[in-house]
Amino acid sequence: MHYLMGVRIDESVPQPAGAELDARMARIAAFNDEMKAAGVWVFGGGLTYSDSATVVRVENGRTSMTDGPFAETKEQLGGFYVIEVDDLDAALAWAEKAATVCEVPIEVRPFGGIA
Repeated sequence: MHYLMGVRIDESVPQPAGAELDARMARIAAFNDEMKAAGVWVFGGGLTYSDSATVVRVENGRTSMTDGPFAETKEQLGGFYVIEVDDLDAALAWAEKAATVCEVPIEVRPFGGIA
């Protein structure tokens, strides 16, 4: 079964820099390698801040495009992993590791299907 592990960040909080950022990125790279070695890695990536987002809506046949995130919230999606594991318990175990190395909350959601 495929799961999305969404990396949640608070964009209003300054992100680490310098040696602190380097150490975090090294931990994340090691975690990525661990998932690949375990055969659960499907895809993952970081995202730019939500102020670079464009929301596209179609209502009554009219398209509108607006800047910014689609939701008014402090937490934004900062990155994600797509993993393939046997069940939710396995996905949650990987999410616990992700939350530890990324030092942010991780949202876990099963895919409803893969196209």
